[in-house]
Amino acid sequence: MAPKRKGQEIETDKEKRTLKRKKAVNTQSEPPKMSEKTAKQASLKGNQKSGSPGIYSHWLLKSEPNSRFENGIDMKFSFDDLKTSPNETSCWDGVRNYQARNFLRDQMKLGHEVFFYHSNCKEPGIIGQCKVVKESYPDHTQFDPKDPHFDRTSSKDNPKWFMVDVKYVRPLERFITLAELKKTHQEHLKNGGPLRNLALFTKARLSVQPLSQEEWDYILKMEHSDES
Repeated sequence: MAPKRKGQEIETDKEKRTLKRKKAVNTQSEPPKMSEKTAKQASLKGNQKSGSPGIYSHWLLKSEPNSRFENGIDMKFSFDDLKTSPNETSCWDGVRNYQARNFLRDQMKLGHEVFFYHSNCKEPGIIGQCKVVKESYPDHTQFDPKDPHFDRTSSKDNPKWFMVDVKYVRPLERFITLAELKKTHQEHLKNGGPLRNLALFTKARLSVQPLSQEEWDYILKMEHSDES
């Protein structure tokens, strides 16, 4: 069983400072308070805004690389932890946000490419790539009373929360920091560049974030360039 930490909708103080101005303008409600209906509408609206046909095939998943305990369980799960998992594969459990759940359940498919993002740490950013190797199925942690992600309103006959399995692919040639992504995002807001609608800033608190093909390709190009 994989460590239970991946679905945490958490920001570090550094991430909060980075996004403070953006949030002041957006004043969006906290994702955990979003209803299922609102989450579905938000997902569709996000698809339209990004210019995608409504279905994504690239993603960014956030996880915590440092130890943090809840109910005696370490929420840590780093990119190295994924690599050392059996068959370099792990379930992506613990997501407790309806919009993020909808992405996992309805849109993440076999072979979809994923950026692994280290969050809630001193230097957040994209560290590597993984891929979806098993499509959505019920998240077992919702049924475990001892688990921090236990949900007494969910049942095995009618599960509320879902997860996928992801497999380690490779580390990026260099770590792409949140600060660098923020700088590029701000530039692209002005000039209409590929990262102008990047979910890391427009849906900042989600631990499961969609990427358009254009965004994915641009970030891969950043991997091969020196940070300016």
